[in-house]
Amino acid sequence: MRTTRPGGTPVVAAPDEVLPIRTSEDVVRVRQAVRARAIAAGLGIVDQTKIVTAASELARNTLDYGGGGTVLVSDVQEGARRGVRLIFEDQGPGIPDIARALTDGFTTGGGLGLGLSGSRRLSNEFAIESEVGVGTRIMIARWK
Repeated sequence: MRTTRPGGTPVVAAPDEVLPIRTSEDVVRVRQAVRARAIAAGLGIVDQTKIVTAASELARNTLDYGGGGTVLVSDVQEGARRGVRLIFEDQGPGIPDIARALTDGFTTGGGLGLGLSGSRRLSNEFAIESEVGVGTRIMIARWK
């Protein structure tokens, strides 16, 4: 993707990147990669913090509940609007009741139950697909 900044300075977006999520160190790498993409997309510090926080929560869920997986990190553009899109995928047990899982306070682990619902609130776009015994796919995006 090639676009320009105000004043005509060209910007070349990085290619899509697939990152593994297998260890706690991978969760840290996801946070770092997402922050770098958010900065490159021109997101302000508040929007950077929101997408990085959501990414951290979803990467941790992918590891803890999905048994590991991947995240696809992409630059996105619609007209002059730029942002970052993340797609988390695992082949874990799946989520039997998505509506319940998106309820604040619901948890199957020892956390506060704010990972999915909090990530949804921190994102401009949020979509989730899950099938029991097959896995889960969650897409989020944050726009400038």
